[in-house]
Amino acid sequence: MGDEFPKFKAAAVQAAPVFLDREATVEKGCRLIEEAAGNGAQLIVFPETWIPTYPYWRQEPDITLSEVFLQLFKNSVEIPSPATESLCQAARRAGAYVVMGLNERDPEYKGSLYNTLLFIDREGHIMGKHRKLVPTLLERMVWGRGDGSDLRVFDTDIGRLGGLICFEHHMPLSKYALFAKGEQVHAAVWPAQTFINRVIDAACRQYAYEGQTFVIVACGYITKDMVPDSFPFKERTSWAVNGGSAIISPLGEYLAGPVYDEETILYADIDLDMVVRAKRWVDVVGHYARPDVATLLLNEERQEPMRSLGGEDATYRQLLQEIKALRAKVGLIPYQELKAALQDLSQAIEEVRPKIEQAP
Repeated sequence: MGDEFPKFKAAAVQAAPVFLDREATVEKGCRLIEEAAGNGAQLIVFPETWIPTYPYWRQEPDITLSEVFLQLFKNSVEIPSPATESLCQAARRAGAYVVMGLNERDPEYKGSLYNTLLFIDREGHIMGKHRKLVPTLLERMVWGRGDGSDLRVFDTDIGRLGGLICFEHHMPLSKYALFAKGEQVHAAVWPAQTFINRVIDAACRQYAYEGQTFVIVACGYITKDMVPDSFPFKERTSWAVNGGSAIISPLGEYLAGPVYDEETILYADIDLDMVVRAKRWVDVVGHYARPDVATLLLNEERQEPMRSLGGEDATYRQLLQEIKALRAKVGLIPYQELKAALQDLSQAIEEVRPKIEQAP
């Protein structure tokens, strides 16, 4: 009889946020999760920085000094927080995986924002997040840069799930990292101004075909009349944001969409048998790869703003940091990988134990 691979329904949400209102947007998101799950979706993907909105006014020269940036900062999301807990509860009630785009406020240093994808499992647990590696053009006036520590693929009961944000789909090495981690279902999120409609179409279909993955494309949508008149940049911002959400097969063919100029939820049936059929032709990390000729070096180390160098105290503090980091990864990385990391850490502790025991 052989093995059976997962089959499920996926949903791409194309809806406007409640502009610059975190709580109201989270509430709307929970309703949309309930609606999509009611229609059978087991995976629900939202657009880029949906909470509380994508900064379409990013071209304004005074963006970083304005009250608008402060409003965006105050309405951004810390992970974890009451906002993420509401989303987790919605995912748990729905019994669905949720990928949510949001403006993330750094909970540790509380000074920077990041363009982030949040991954939630069907039990309502945060699996992890991904911060956009390089904000595009004027986005650098709004967000900081991510790093390789969260360029991940999550092993779930509906397949191996990953995601990238907007023009990350033009970063060949980052794409290949996800392919090499065995990605089968991919969340592709975009702000979706009209001038990149064709870019989204080409990039997402290419991603699907190149990586032999299903691609759930969730694009932003908003109109000028959805923006309060009190917003100071309303008349100076282009609100040509028309969506383009879709669901694409591993052969680069549309299963649903693309849809423009309306709020909607798109659905398609996902059958992972099709991944195998696609890889029979080209498996870019298997039979169609040549690691003896070219291979990828991926830095998955978290980039910290400060490191202590030298001295016994610095060694001790570094070990504590590594222990803290490993505790945070429990349940998020494969058991064998965690076990190996613990063994390495235990060996390091044994090497410095005499100095630690002699410490006053």
